[in-house]
Amino acid sequence: MRLRTTAPVLALTALTLPGCSSSHSSPAPVAASTASARPTATTSPKPAAPVTSAALGRRLLDENDLGQGYTRKPDADSQRDDVTVVGCPALDTLGSAAASGSLDFPNQAKASFTYTDGSDSELTEELYSDREAKLSQVTGRLFNAMTSCPSYQIVVGSTPIQMSTRRLSAPQLGDEQWSQLLTFTINGRSTVMKQTVIRTGTIVVDISGSPGLVDTQVAKALKKAQIGR
Repeated sequence: MRLRTTAPVLALTALTLPGCSSSHSSPAPVAASTASARPTATTSPKPAAPVTSAALGRRLLDENDLGQGYTRKPDADSQRDDVTVVGCPALDTLGSAAASGSLDFPNQAKASFTYTDGSDSELTEELYSDREAKLSQVTGRLFNAMTSCPSYQIVVGSTPIQMSTRRLSAPQLGDEQWSQLLTFTINGRSTVMKQTVIRTGTIVVDISGSPGLVDTQVAKALKKAQIGR
């Protein structure tokens, strides 16, 4: 997740700008993998392996999953080098992650959609996979940093974007959950976006966009991401 350049949504991997682009629960015990014999005191269940980027891509929502009115947007490289965060020390401590959007999750996939209801509604889904402990640690640290400052500013090139954020209660899905409401103000015009992130085993599901679309589609996205577990 980065500062995307299509519709304002702050993504979890740092800062993302699509124009510009949590409640947290303790991790649940990892379920034992299927085996022919029950683990004994001398054996430990084998940790679940991360999912490849190609496999994650097949688990993304598509137009058939979402229903009528959704159109997939062309994929685009949205990483930027000219992003600066002003007025939020917690984000400053993330260093290059906050500015460049780079995140050390080796496996990822992404899809973005517009919702043709006469408004400018958008929905973006990002899937990430790595070891469970790393997903939990990195995701929690980034989300805590992003929600630690009620207001701050992002400067993209020479354009200032006023940000405000509010941590929300996330739906009790998966193993860990985070959610926040973001307001982006550019040239006096404000846009409200929601981001809900669910960790399920070795996969992180990040849904961001118009609040109503996020609430409608997050459970469906999680269910599809869990295929094969």
